Amino acid sequence: MVGIFVARKPTLLAWTFFAMLAGIEAGIHFPQIAAQAQLPGDLFLRLVRMVVAPLILTSIPAGIATHSQLRAVGRVALKAIIYFEVVTTAGLIIGSVAETISGAGWDIALPSTARPDSPGAEPASHAWQQTLLNLFPENIAQAIAENRILQVVVFAILFGIALAAVPDKKRAPLVNILHVLADAVFQMVRILMYLAPLAAGSAMAYTVAKMGLATLIPLAKLVVTCYIALIAFSLLVLLPSLIVFRVPIRRFASAVGEPVAIGFATTTSEAALPLAMERMEELGVPQWMVSFIIPLGYSFNMCGSSVYISLAAVFVAQAAGMHLTLGRLVEMLAMLALASKGMAGVPRTVLVILLATASAIHIPAAPILLILGIDTAMDMGRTAVNVLGNCVASAAIARTEEKCVFSKDSNTDE
Repeated sequence: MVGIFVARKPTLLAWTFFAMLAGIEAGIHFPQIAAQAQLPGDLFLRLVRMVVAPLILTSIPAGIATHSQLRAVGRVALKAIIYFEVVTTAGLIIGSVAETISGAGWDIALPSTARPDSPGAEPASHAWQQTLLNLFPENIAQAIAENRILQVVVFAILFGIALAAVPDKKRAPLVNILHVLADAVFQMVRILMYLAPLAAGSAMAYTVAKMGLATLIPLAKLVVTCYIALIAFSLLVLLPSLIVFRVPIRRFASAVGEPVAIGFATTTSEAALPLAMERMEELGVPQWMVSFIIPLGYSFNMCGSSVYISLAAVFVAQAAGMHLTLGRLVEMLAMLALASKGMAGVPRTVLVILLATASAIHIPAAPILLILGIDTAMDMGRTAVNVLGNCVASAAIARTEEKCVFSKDSNTDE
């Protein structure tokens, strides 16, 4: 039955799902062969790691430089940046707390070969001054060669800010080149994603062969935890934002219902973008604010993804048997916050960012392949929250402007 469905609808999702089922079957019935099925997964991870640095060095500077009009809209830009950072940080915290409470990753017992090195191999702790100093690269080429992703991110952000300060005529050619390079890297990632079904299937076969079917229970637990965290984020962050900024909640809910549903069904934020902008204009948000805030939010305010990525990162650490200290957790969340900026348009963005984070905090990448197999189940929820979060941002920020008055505005429908 599954094979017929895949033949009729040969999508990447369908093939990944089919490969996962085939991997489970192989792990059960042919455990000796499945236990040797590490090569496809390891190759896939290596290829994805290959594009991390080029992706960061092209997409982040291009995104920042493209939004150089931030200087022209000054006040609204500052409000947007502050709001985005507060909301996405709250998402990272909620996601990490949810997975810490759930503890789904602790139920996965990785083989010893997939575990991190002994504690003695971890870098020694430094004073906070040294930790801060280590954020900045001494040599960008060396940072790339040594896979110091956080330093690459910092360089990319500084380069993007500097590029945005260059006059338009001089900046435009380089920005265009960066966009072309970023598009080329994005296309490379899309090509690599065709290997995802094989990688997910081999990872599932290897895991089931080594650890048995009990491994599937933590993955189901992770999906449930993800949706609980997304709902908590919506109730604890987005709803209070509407209340604090006096946005008419009933009319807002009516306006965003369809865009959010499109995002949920298609798992693509861009598919809901035109309708979301139209609905926010109908609600009463000025057109120039809508056209500025919502597209900017698609790079810097992916709040649903922030919830998910922190939850997934903690899950990976738990599966690796790591007890994250508060300082280590804060370091990880800071890196996630930086690495996720400007990378929203990449397929399987979370995979790329998780791999970069795993390398930086010395945890194995094996559990990430398990997450890849169930990523789409959680992608629907996080995409819907991404769309909702950007609509909330446009309405809330517009509400702070004196000239913004929602049509038929009334506090009675809040």
